[in-house]
Amino acid sequence: MSVKQISVNLENVPGKFMDVSECLGREGVNIRAISVADTSEVSTVRFVTDNPEKTANVLRSNGYSVTETDVIAVEVPDHPGGLRAVLKPLREAKINVLYFYTFLGRGESGQPVVIIGVDKTKEAIEALNKNWVHTFGKEIYSL
Repeated sequence: MSVKQISVNLENVPGKFMDVSECLGREGVNIRAISVADTSEVSTVRFVTDNPEKTANVLRSNGYSVTETDVIAVEVPDHPGGLRAVLKPLREAKINVLYFYTFLGRGESGQPVVIIGVDKTKEAIEALNKNWVHTFGKEIYSL
């Protein structure tokens, strides 16, 4: 299964992300994974929260333009070269990894979790599951 990622583009000036954080915090939304990519003008903030629907609604009601994307949450073996267990099946299935970032917590078995954006989400999940890589669905929101 995939999970929902919320993205917003913010003007790259001091305090803009704090405004987002305060909006979500006031409404009881917990950010579970976050990535920020910046340019000189704009920062793209991608995150997974404990309630993506509420997150999108809160941000839209506060004037933010929100993008919702299906991404993959996957456990990664915690040893040197462990990321290979995730990346190799994707490469073999000719799936392009666009980006990934870490989840702020550990999976059910205690392993690290990463969020992965790919060009073919459904096919990526199939390739990972076929290779015994643990992917998460909605249960990621409560970890």
